[in-house]
Amino acid sequence: MSVFARGGLGPLCAAARAVIPCLWRGKYFSSGREPAETQVTPMLRHLIYKIKATGPITVAEYMKEVLTNPAKGYYVYRDMLGEKGDFITSPEISQIFGELLGIWFISEWMATGKNAAFQLVELGPGRGTLAGDILRVFSQLGSVLKNCDISIHLVEVSRKLSEIQALTLTEEKIPLERNAGSPVYMKGVTKSGIPISWYRDLHDVPKGHSFYLAHEFFDVLPVHKFQKTPQGWREVFIDIDPQVSDKLRFVLAPCVTPAEVFIQRDEMRDHVEVCPEAGIIIQELSQRIALTGGAALIADYGHDGTKTDTFRGFCGHKLHDVLTAPGTADLTADVDFSYLRRMAEGEVASLGPIKQQTFLKNMGIDVRLKMTTYKQQLCSKISVHKMKSFLIEVSSLIITDLLPYHLDWEP
Repeated sequence: MSVFARGGLGPLCAAARAVIPCLWRGKYFSSGREPAETQVTPMLRHLIYKIKATGPITVAEYMKEVLTNPAKGYYVYRDMLGEKGDFITSPEISQIFGELLGIWFISEWMATGKNAAFQLVELGPGRGTLAGDILRVFSQLGSVLKNCDISIHLVEVSRKLSEIQALTLTEEKIPLERNAGSPVYMKGVTKSGIPISWYRDLHDVPKGHSFYLAHEFFDVLPVHKFQKTPQGWREVFIDIDPQVSDKLRFVLAPCVTPAEVFIQRDEMRDHVEVCPEAGIIIQELSQRIALTGGAALIADYGHDGTKTDTFRGFCGHKLHDVLTAPGTADLTADVDFSYLRRMAEGEVASLGPIKQQTFLKNMGIDVRLKMTTYKQQLCSKISVHKMKSFLIEVSSLIITDLLPYHLDWEP
């Protein structure tokens, strides 16, 4: 879904490199902890061959290859979540998070007129834990939803995670229908009897009155990085280190590249990250919501157009140099919510971003935490102090249709 095809960038910069190679200047940017030594992974070999053939690649192409390459991608064949993985998300910490989201979705469905259909669409559903917690609320409030046709739609590119999601959300006694060549590559029925389907792309999800959830999804979409120079904006590329044949380094492009069009004319920062793919997805969500109604909730690490260099890696719950041992660590960049808002303008209303802590307080998390059973469960997994710190750092953005109803949403 990237707005730039590989053919659009490769020949341009490869040609520029051939004509003026001296202008590909090495540049350092923060990328986590410095490596002790180079680890030559299958993905690193693949990237070195690629760069030798076509020239330096953009950070966006690097992220896309490392994370979602069909043969060697980090997300495709591994389970990276939880204590034994590389990072943990709030649904894995406590069920409270998902249950409060479930209440919010039902509240929004009621506020928008109690449509006869209710499609819950989650982008990047992880292990299925969050969807499972939301579905438990749907079951508990079944009397409210009894006349509603509910269906679950998961957008997931990872084979490994889709299998884990299926185990989490469906009864193993009911066999899943599988068709690798179909847009709906897997479908079945949840434990509570709700139809559930899996897709690789949002475009394949049926249009209808839908509520969309993207929790820590946008932060792994490929970003283009730009540095302001005396000659104007120059994109950051990744090249082979001339001093070490199996090591990568950052370099600055010698000329203007197509992705520069996404930088605001009045941009005051000296380093920016832009994510065209996020803009495409937001526009798709906005058009769907404007056409058939619903809302979208986006919760992610992000900022409101203020941060600069946020590209980083995580391995074993620790910062990891993004250019070291590619394919063995998660890559992420903070979401620019100001960019997402601009992409949604004209089609729908957008609210936020606000701190996730504020959202959960508005939803009554303090009351839930006072309940002994929830407190015990929460403290057995992670300290309350660490939980609060995590919630403070995450922001949320709501995208809704233009219906004139009130939201209990603190600006």
